[in-house]
Amino acid sequence: MAKEEINEWISKATKDLEEAKFLFDHNRPLEDSAYFVHQAIEKYLKAFLISKDWELEKIHDLVKLIKDASKFDKSFEKFISAMEEITDFYIESRYPVGYEVEYTKEEIEKAIKVAEALQELIKEKIKNF
Repeated sequence: MAKEEINEWISKATKDLEEAKFLFDHNRPLEDSAYFVHQAIEKYLKAFLISKDWELEKIHDLVKLIKDASKFDKSFEKFISAMEEITDFYIESRYPVGYEVEYTKEEIEKAIKVAEALQELIKEKIKNF
């Protein structure tokens, strides 16, 4: 896999994370921040996995992605429970789900911090790629 492609995934993930933080900081709807946090994490994980010659899957399941990443590096295991919480952000923030979805500021702030921690870990893991 070309380093340029991995860098593009990282770049797009970083833009998504910055968008999530901007929306959060400017009191925009929390579901919008939730969506961009999910997108950022998904792209960071795919960047890492692609760097390991993982064949790209067009999925949004962060639990599957983090478990796949954990197969290559056990340091990703500590994020599994957070991914179980965040993975639903994608569907809940974009589609009718049949129930009221309300995010709290604390929930989104925590998700942003998780995304930032994951960003740092992944940048560290693939810096020598």
